[in-house]
Amino acid sequence: MRLRSLFMVLAAALILLVTGGPVSIAQNPVPPGRIPQAQPQGRSLFNMFWQIPERPAVQQRQPRERVAPAQRRAPTRVVVRDDPVIPKVDVNHHVLVIGDTLAGQIAEGLEDSLQDRADVAVVNKAKADSGLVRTDFYDWPKATGELLAGDAKVMVGVVVLGPNDRQVIREGEITHEPLSERWLQLYKARIEAVAAAFSAKRVPLIWVGAPPMQNARLSADLTTLNDLFRKGAEAAGGEFVDLWGAYVDAENRYAAMGPDVNGQVARLRLGDGVHFTKAGARKAAHFVDVVIRRILEKTPTQNVIALPVPPEAEGTPAPTQPIDVERLIDRMVSGVPTDLPLVPVAPLRPLAGPILPLTGAVSPGDDAALIASIQEARGRGDVAAGLERVFGQGIAPEPRPGRADDFRWPRPN
Repeated sequence: MRLRSLFMVLAAALILLVTGGPVSIAQNPVPPGRIPQAQPQGRSLFNMFWQIPERPAVQQRQPRERVAPAQRRAPTRVVVRDDPVIPKVDVNHHVLVIGDTLAGQIAEGLEDSLQDRADVAVVNKAKADSGLVRTDFYDWPKATGELLAGDAKVMVGVVVLGPNDRQVIREGEITHEPLSERWLQLYKARIEAVAAAFSAKRVPLIWVGAPPMQNARLSADLTTLNDLFRKGAEAAGGEFVDLWGAYVDAENRYAAMGPDVNGQVARLRLGDGVHFTKAGARKAAHFVDVVIRRILEKTPTQNVIALPVPPEAEGTPAPTQPIDVERLIDRMVSGVPTDLPLVPVAPLRPLAGPILPLTGAVSPGDDAALIASIQEARGRGDVAAGLERVFGQGIAPEPRPGRADDFRWPRPN
């Protein structure tokens, strides 16, 4: 019995020695709201011989927020321009562009080509599907006069029409086929009406001819209309811009590809064979831009104020006392009576002075001296004889004492 008890005590001691003894959670209380963690066990024979590595705690990955495709930011595209864009300030001149869809495309090209002119703005008044035939759809002769009357800053007008006009013209109950004799007469009268509206307002007119089309029959008819456009514009004092050669190949056939304004080969026409691409419209605007700039150079500035000059002040010399010109201008613009003397205008300088004879007899009492006498002008006299002797006969003149050609030795004192 004692041996059995002793054996049980030894077995319990051995178990305690191997396991290291029990660990009570109560010995290490866990704060409320915190998950209890396993405490490190004491050293034992089991731990000494069998080292089991602990697995690291697996961290849960937070799910990434998905961004909707509409919320994704597109990459910013940076466009570098060779020519600086000058903002439009103090616009004094308007370029009025009227016509069909081709006119609207050329207007966009003019906005790009005239970006260096801050004082010029393009006014695009083109009407799609319009022309000179269907006045019931859009009456261009009437609309042109209204547009010019409503904008006092129009300094030049650009007209582009033609591709939509291969239709019958109605004259009352009678219809006239395209390009018939009466049709051409009525069409020419409408061209003259549009040109006359610009002429009445003294606005320079630039009529742009229609370019060639992919349809051969349409192109052939447009050549006839372009001839009418040219005659109508020039009769009213305007200019005609021919675009035909810029959109054909070497054999004078329609070409969708060609050099752009930079000389690079690009597509100039759309697939419909009628309208321009952006490069094609910019090329067409280049030819119009050349004429516009020529007109701008002839346009006088509007910032010059002419001061009135009294009739009695004309031809008098300028006053010696200084005049406050800035104050004078301010008072004149505001309408206040001026108490300063008006600035007289200096007399015009003659183109040539009095005619003076170089040779001839001198009248008594005349103080004018002649450059040469009549005998000297005719090769007579002592001077003429000396010149003939030196340059004609080659005889050197007698040296004078002290002159560079005096080679006598010894030289006289």
